[in-house]
Amino acid sequence: MTSPPKLLDRVRTTIRTRHYSRRTEQAYVGWIRRFILFHQKRHPSEMGASEIGVYLSWLAESQHVSASTQNQALSAVMFLYRDVLGIDVGRITGVTAAKVPHRLPVVLTRAEVSRLLQELTDPFWSIAALLYGAGLRLNECLGLRVKDLDFERSQIAVRRGKGGKDRVTLLPRAVHVRLSEHLERVREMHTRDLKSGFGRVMLPEALARKYPNADREWRWQFVFPAARICRDPKWGPPSRFHLHESAVQRAIAGAARRAHLTKCVGPHTLRHHADCLIMPTLRWAVSTRAPQPDETDAVNAA
Repeated sequence: MTSPPKLLDRVRTTIRTRHYSRRTEQAYVGWIRRFILFHQKRHPSEMGASEIGVYLSWLAESQHVSASTQNQALSAVMFLYRDVLGIDVGRITGVTAAKVPHRLPVVLTRAEVSRLLQELTDPFWSIAALLYGAGLRLNECLGLRVKDLDFERSQIAVRRGKGGKDRVTLLPRAVHVRLSEHLERVREMHTRDLKSGFGRVMLPEALARKYPNADREWRWQFVFPAARICRDPKWGPPSRFHLHESAVQRAIAGAARRAHLTKCVGPHTLRHHADCLIMPTLRWAVSTRAPQPDETDAVNAA
């Protein structure tokens, strides 16, 4: 006789049934685990609104978390009671609310963005240029597939963006040449993978079962693949995932140091400038390196 699934496994199953993102799953499971440990491993079914209120107040008073972090913890715990355990805990009162900070966004000048881009090499140059020129979030950029890029129309199809919504955004013409060169290198790597018996890529939801050969097709490959093949059986057969977020974060932070920027710069900082006025900046950044065949004309035509 098989034992019933553990509580956190039930949480994971419920989240995946609702098609929440992987990062939401990680966050919710983490907060629920910390909630249980905070109350000395008592089962949540034995607790209620008062225990939830004590936990949230402790986060604000002792851990000094931000308001958004406290709200995320509340959402995770309420998801546990409402959707997993089917328990109505009622209204939660007496909670010490975390303070909402008023912060100014970090804003880079065009000259600073140009200096930053000069310190980056591909694929990180192309990623930073897309964050800046197309207004992509980091996860949206890293999740791009080859089929999502339309060079003729200068468009990018963003799949399952924030809130699970699709949208179309700009593919800056000043990025066309270097991004095309990058894709040629990725295609060569994919060809080598196929010859070695690999070449698979993770597909969203149940597409792998619906289209058994799609995971080897070029159009489904990630635009920014990881350097190594993932061999973790948890994710199925050996396949090549996209670059990890931390690799891009380290690359941009290092470029900011080399460019002698005193501002705190990260991938999300570049989104603050996503408008049509960035074309001259990208054009200038491209022109500072040695021109490649046919590249100068392509950039000038942007």
